[in-house]
Amino acid sequence: SAAANASLPLSPAVKRLVEENSLNPAAIPATGKDGRITKGDVLKAIETGTASAPAASAPSAPQAAKPAPRVDDIREERVPMTRLRRVIASRLKEAQNNAAMLTTFNEVDMSAVMALRSEYKESFEKSYGVRLGFMSFFVKAVISALKEFPAVNAEIHGDDIIYKNFYNIGVAVGTPQGLVVPVLKDADVMSFAETEASVNAFGLKARDGQLSMADLSGGTFTISNGGVYGSMMSTPILNPPQSGILGMHNIQKRAVVISGKDG
Repeated sequence: SAAANASLPLSPAVKRLVEENSLNPAAIPATGKDGRITKGDVLKAIETGTASAPAASAPSAPQAAKPAPRVDDIREERVPMTRLRRVIASRLKEAQNNAAMLTTFNEVDMSAVMALRSEYKESFEKSYGVRLGFMSFFVKAVISALKEFPAVNAEIHGDDIIYKNFYNIGVAVGTPQGLVVPVLKDADVMSFAETEASVNAFGLKARDGQLSMADLSGGTFTISNGGVYGSMMSTPILNPPQSGILGMHNIQKRAVVISGKDG
């Protein structure tokens, strides 16, 4: 038998036998024409075991990538609370623990306010140098309601109810450090322009971390405007020792039946 001619292709049947039995074609003695390997040559090589292919070295299993070491400083960060935040957290938790809180939800038609604001906002800003926002309307409405229901502008002290004959309205302001509530002192005697200017000034001081404890104390009622965040509904927490808080939310346009045959 002659050595196999490596340049000659294997027939399909021979090739299949060679691959199925992991044989080395070059090691199979060829008896076919021009050194071709026949099916019989392959079968004989299988019987004698003379043409086994050298075992290929098993590829080394790829090593699993080691997870990056955990760095606790990246996964979490411990930051001491400021004195202001400690006071706020303590007071809000106190309210949850000590007050029997109830939240009621009502819808308000803001069409008249929207129309009035749209009509006068440009002239208002030119006259007073401050934009006409919604908060001044909310403050005036709250004071009117508190005058009608003085028990809401009161606080409980021991066995006594202390009625406040003044109206210090807290206005919740969001800051990078959290929610703070500066107080508009004697808001009932403030004009719309004074109210808007004071709210803007509080916002700047809150942003810069310059609110003092005096700015945040003495409130008799609080307004929280969640509408600036697009919120439709929430349950604001009382600001103790106050008896009430008003949460204003997103203003939306939608179709509403105003009157019909049934009234």
